[in-house]
Parts: sequence; C-alpha cells; structure tokens
Amino acid sequence: MSHTTSSRYSRPPVTVRIARWSATHPGRAIGGWFAFVVLCLAAMSVAGIQQASQLDLGIGESGRADRMLDEGGLESQITENVLITPAGAGADSAATEIADRMAALPEVDAVGDPVTSPDGGAVTVPVTMTGDEEQAEEDVQALLDVTAGVQEDHPDLLVEQAGEASVMKGFFALLEEDLGTIAMLSLPITLIVLLVAFGAVLAAGVPVLLAISSVGSAIGLYALASHAVPDGGTVTHLVLLIGMAVGVDYSLFYLRREREERAKGRGTLEAVEIAAATSGHSVVVSGLAVAVSMAGLYLAADVNFASMATGAILVVAIAVIGSLTVLPALLAKLGHRIDRPRVPFVWRLTNQQRPPRFWPAVLRPALRHPAATLVVSVLALLALAAPALNLRLTDPGEESFPRSLPVMRSYDRLVEAFPSTGAAHTVVVEAPAGEAGRVRAALEDLAARTGADKNFAHDQEPVIAQSDDGRFSSLTVGVPFGPDTDEAAHSLDVLRGELIPATTGALPDATTAVTGDVAGGVDYNDNLSSKLPWIIAFVLGLAFVMMTVTFRSVVVGLTTVVVNLLSTVAAFGVLALVFQYSWAEGLLDFTSTGSVVVWIPLFLFVILFGLSMDYHVFVVSRIREAADRGLPIRAAVREGITSSAGTVTSAALVMVAVFGLFAAMRVIEMKQMGVGLAVAVLIDAVVIRAVVLPSLMALLGNANWWAPRWLRRSRPVPAADRELTPVG
Repeated sequence: MSHTTSSRYSRPPVTVRIARWSATHPGRAIGGWFAFVVLCLAAMSVAGIQQASQLDLGIGESGRADRMLDEGGLESQITENVLITPAGAGADSAATEIADRMAALPEVDAVGDPVTSPDGGAVTVPVTMTGDEEQAEEDVQALLDVTAGVQEDHPDLLVEQAGEASVMKGFFALLEEDLGTIAMLSLPITLIVLLVAFGAVLAAGVPVLLAISSVGSAIGLYALASHAVPDGGTVTHLVLLIGMAVGVDYSLFYLRREREERAKGRGTLEAVEIAAATSGHSVVVSGLAVAVSMAGLYLAADVNFASMATGAILVVAIAVIGSLTVLPALLAKLGHRIDRPRVPFVWRLTNQQRPPRFWPAVLRPALRHPAATLVVSVLALLALAAPALNLRLTDPGEESFPRSLPVMRSYDRLVEAFPSTGAAHTVVVEAPAGEAGRVRAALEDLAARTGADKNFAHDQEPVIAQSDDGRFSSLTVGVPFGPDTDEAAHSLDVLRGELIPATTGALPDATTAVTGDVAGGVDYNDNLSSKLPWIIAFVLGLAFVMMTVTFRSVVVGLTTVVVNLLSTVAAFGVLALVFQYSWAEGLLDFTSTGSVVVWIPLFLFVILFGLSMDYHVFVVSRIREAADRGLPIRAAVREGITSSAGTVTSAALVMVAVFGLFAAMRVIEMKQMGVGLAVAVLIDAVVIRAVVLPSLMALLGNANWWAPRWLRRSRPVPAADRELTPVG
C-alpha cells in the first residue's frame, strides 16, 4: 500500500517522495546503498589517494622559490645527522665507524666529514640519503639501525640520529598510533551514548552503521578526487571526524522523529514520511550549511584547505543522501523491531511518557525574563571570547612536535650544538645562463654579509649551488633560532628587505625568491591573513541567505549568524586560554608553545559554523512547526526546544565524546582541534540552545518571522498535521 497527501498537497516535498520510494522498496534501496559503498571502496583500492607534493603545498614567494629549485634540479637532498657526545678520541672512533657503515647502505648517497660543534662538546656526521622526501621516510630505518648498533658498541658515548626523515617517521608513527586508538574507542563510545539515548540495540546501531558506511564511501570517492585536489595529509582523519559526527546526527534526528510519530499511533510508513518531511528537510538544510561553510576553505588558495573542503563536502553529502534513502528503507524493513533488543532499565528511562521537567526548568529564566537573560548570557560568552583578541598564531613545525618522541629530544640536542642544522633560508635566483658568473659573485657577497650578521647561523659555511645549465642558483644559510620564533621571522625580513636588494636583487634580468621553514611559515601566515576576511564574509553571507530562504524570514537568517558566531568566538577564547598559557598543561598532558597552530582558527570557524547549523536548523524547525499550529511564540519556543532536547543532547554528547578523544592526542594541532570542537559544540548545545536562542526569540516575538513581501509566500501545513489518505 502507498500513501499520498490530500489533494491540497498533491506534490509532497522531494524528501518525502524519496523516503516513500525507499520505504516501499527497501530491498532495492538497501542493495543500492551497499553497492554504492562497495564501488567507492573499490575506487580507492584502484586509484589510491594522491598525496600533495611539497610543490603543491607551496604558497607565495617561498612556493615560487620551491618551483624554481625543482626546475633547476637544485632541490636539497634529505640529510640525516648522527650526533656523538662528548667529543674526543672515542667520538672520533665512533664517527669513523658511522661513516664506514653508513656509506655501505644503498639508501645513502654520501657521507660528509665529521664536524665538531663550535663549543667543542659534540661531533656530528652528516649523511645524505638517496630518493625524495617520501622515499627517505621509508628508508631511514636502515640508518637508524646503524646508529643504534654503533651506540651499543660505544656505551660510554651518546650516539643519536636526527633529521627530516627520522623526525617525520617518528611523528607519523605517533600520529597513526593515536588515530588508531581514537578509531578503536570512538565506535564503542558512540554506541554507548546511543544506547542510552534509545534504550535499544538496533536503534543505536543504525546511526553508527550509516556513519561508518558514509565515511568509507567518502574516502573512496576522495581517492578519485585527490587526483585533481591532492591530499595535504589530513583528509582521511577529517573525513572520519566529520563523517562520524554528521552521520550519527542526521540518523539520530530522523530516527527520533520517526519513533516519536509511531508513539502517537501512526503506522511505520506514515511515520517515515513525516520524519522525511520534517527531520529529513532539516538534514538537507544542515548538510547544505556544512558544505557551504567548508566551501569557504577553497578561497584560501591552499591545497591543504582545498583537500579538507573536498573531503568534508563529500562525506556530508553522502551522509545526507544516506539519511534520505537507505535510512527510510531500514526503518520500514525493521518496523517496530527497531526497538529490539531492549536494554533493561535504560529502555524504561528513555521511553517514559510523563512530561519532561528538566528542560522546562532550564528554559524558565529565558522565557520569563528574556531581556535580562539575553544580556547576561551574551556578556558571559563575550567575556569567554575576550582572550581570543590576543590569540598568537604560529606555523606548526618541529618546535611543536611532542618531546615524548626520542627523536625530538635528539633533534633538540643537535640544534643546540649545531644551530645551522635547524631552520635555514634558501635564496634562489633565476637568470639567463650567461649571467651565472655574476649571480655566483652576488651570492658570495650575500653569504659574506650574512656571516657578519647575528641574525644568521655561523657554525657552518653557507652553501652555494648552480644548475647544470647555469640558469638557476641557490644559497642556503642557517638560522640560529626556531623556525616559528619572532627572531627567525626578523632574520627573513633582514634577508628579503635589506641584504637581497643590495646583492642579487640588484642584478638585471634576475629573479630572486627565498624559501625554507621560516619563509614558508611566514608566507603561509600572510596568505591566511589576507584571505581570512573574504572567507568569513563568504560563510556568513551564504549562511544568512540559506537560513533566510529556508525559513522565509530575514530575522531568522540574522539571528542564526549572530548566535552561531557567538559560540564560535567563545570557543576561540577557550582555545587561547588553554593553549597559550600553561595552566592546562597537566590536565591535557602537553607542553604549551605559547600559541595556537595557525590553521586551527580558520578550520574551526568553518567546521563549527557548519556543525552549529545542525542543532540550530533542527530546533528552529520544531519551533516554527509549533508556531505554524498557532501557539504563541513563547509557548512555541518552549515546545520546540523541549521536544527536540533529547535528540540534540544525544547528538551533542556523541560529538563531544568523539572530539574529546582528539583532545587526548599527543600531537598539538590535533589536541587543539579536539578541544576547540568539543568546547564549541558544548557551548552551542547548552548555552546557545537553552539560554541565548530562547531568550532572543522570546524577546523578538512575532518579529522572528518577518520577511519582505517578495520573500513571503504561503507555507504548507506542518507535515505532522497533514491528513494522510491511503490509496490503493
């Protein structure tokens, strides 16, 4: 038997039509979804995920310099350094042994002469590897094994190794270990929250199943997309994070509404249709909001952000499609069995029929004294956001890697003894081949000037190189400061603003650019700073348009932007409090760098603004439904928020739990991302939903629904009130 609406509503919303087809053809819908997931996973196994190269990631002047180095074949080879302390006859013997054994490895291209540190306390042996950066990370274990063997032979010395390949190998091993733990814990934690929310195993398992299948499908499709938008290294982690959050949320909204309608005595198919028209519509709007927010990252003109945006948009789109298609099919197929097997006590607790008491009590101040409640809550959120005014942003690098890694402790000792093995500037010059002699002379002059300047390292001589055709030349000079320090940035300013204009910059027909850790970080920060206002304007503008059109109310559009912005900036304030200062180090087990990773605020802004729309759309939709039935605005607000409280609370608990796992990671940017997301969701689900939004809407009254005449049009009767007529 199929159902249709009465003649007045002969054309139900597309969400209802899709749900009706899926519910009446569950085998086809479920089989089609399964085939889709399998095809996506197969695409990933065939195509693989294309990783972004260093050239893809380059930005600004440093990016141009990297491309010049690549074109001239001057890109530096990967170098590992074996540090031996203390210096002396024993260290010389160990250095000789290191050199002999390293030179015999196929992974090694050359071994340099031992170098004694300026203070005479240590010796280092530079080892140049074959292959590019990616290959070196795979091969470096052979070098580490040699270093460990020499250490065993010389127990009276400290023989250790550090370099780009060994540091990144240790870092990614730590990252994968943490992510594996999160993947292992996130599923049981999510299931526990959903079991408490539903009190039944199948009802709890369906949202998790949809979320997992959405994540797998999105990663498979991104494998294809990555050949156009290569992975900056974080996409699969982001897809897991966002996919589990929205996949569970969307299913939760839909499933709770379907159960609510069945509890009123409606049949399964009718309940599914009403859920599709209400929660299904909210899911579509929420999904579009998240996608629009993430699309703002494309404006950053950064491969990292573009890959994040692509992966997030894919997983959100797939989660929306799954909620509209396979979820109605599963609900129709399972029917009342969705509430089996029941969890003793929890089922009775979550399905009691008496009116709720907690949320009406929480809402009472906002509805009785809306003006005072609004002023106090907004001032409190602004006070929480105030520390963000002094937010210090830095580019993540070796300085921010956890010192629990043995290789990072070796790196610190190496840089302390030999400053030039840390950060460095590489000056690249492109000029006609006939000018090669003049370019070299200018670079030698530049090297001499840096040798007399305290802003540059002097423990090793600057290195000059030229391409075979003479068109490209480079000079590498060390920096005696950490790459993300103000002193390192000042040395770059001196190089770009004073020394280069007086040397290579004065050559006719020559182009000079500077790259390196410091230059890359500065250019990255400058790019984000210039693009940030445009990204914020894009996200806020489109969010306003979407909400205005969806609810046909300019006021709803404006209030949506304001309240979501409040929760986001409050989260930024917490982020500054936690990570720029040391008071939370013991609680979260990290060492403060006195800053926040530069990409975190922009990333959090677009993610949080999108995710905040989940709850906002769902809650405002319920309030609008109640208002359309003729309830006064305060009664509509009370009913809309209390009727959605269980769903929103459960969804928020899932998000906070998953994001909280990221806050437990040892990698600082992952920790900052987890804390920021968890705090913002908590603020949004509790303070915004229970205090700011109800007081604001109660204060505005019927003005909530104001719109210019051209935007108004008759609204259909809420789906829950439609009279469904069975047809043969």
